[in-house]
Amino acid sequence: MSQESAESEWAPPGIDVTMPHSARMYDWWIGGKDNFAADRAMGAAFVEAIPSIRTMARANRAFMHRVVRYLSAQAGVHQFLDIGTGIPTRPNVHEIAEEGGAETRVVYLDNDPIVLAHARALQVSGEHGRTAYIDADVREPEKILAHPELRDTLDLDQPVGLLLIAILMLLEDSDDPYGVVRTLLDALPSGSYVAISHPGQDFDPEAMAAVVGAATRGGITLVPRERDQVSRFFSGWDLVEPGVVPVLSWRPEGPPPEDPRAAYYWAGLARKP
Repeated sequence: MSQESAESEWAPPGIDVTMPHSARMYDWWIGGKDNFAADRAMGAAFVEAIPSIRTMARANRAFMHRVVRYLSAQAGVHQFLDIGTGIPTRPNVHEIAEEGGAETRVVYLDNDPIVLAHARALQVSGEHGRTAYIDADVREPEKILAHPELRDTLDLDQPVGLLLIAILMLLEDSDDPYGVVRTLLDALPSGSYVAISHPGQDFDPEAMAAVVGAATRGGITLVPRERDQVSRFFSGWDLVEPGVVPVLSWRPEGPPPEDPRAAYYWAGLARKP
């Protein structure tokens, strides 16, 4: 993208509109407006490799909706930590969790300046609870857990629903993603849950290789993983039925999908014993 076209796009301070960002690409795929030419160009490269990727992004978002409804309505969890929340898109976690009228506490976390610019949309307090937003990096779980906003909003002596939706793919193996997740899980009390969705390397290896190549050329980390590797993140916790499955197959609200593997994400939910 030329310097002139980049300068024609207004962005909050701290945002380099010449570099694509995964959260803004995701925003473009699901029809949002908080993205820039570089994000759209990289998003289009992904679409060229996987033409149905927009549908996959929506399927991933719908999984988050189903998980939050399950946790709030059936599991009695009313506290959530949403890491890698992305650009606010309604309904957000607190709006879904409050559908039943219970008091809900939600901490959102991301490290994209454009998400920070929208943080006010996520920081609401009302009749049914409160929310907070933390600008932090998932690679530093100890700092997340010690953050005063988190400690002030969530009671870590009570069950928490940890949401890791399409975020762990941004961690290289050298970032020790399993250690990061284990640090977060160890800090949560018995009865807590963790929900994970993750691009699957084993759905269509050739297509995944193409999008990883495009991401690498654009300076974006993307690490798809196989089902066994995704399952490892839940180690020691009790998987909720149906286990780690294609995202379209995780407790669909309508008829079972005709092709459960049409969206290249593994997804699961587990409870801490």
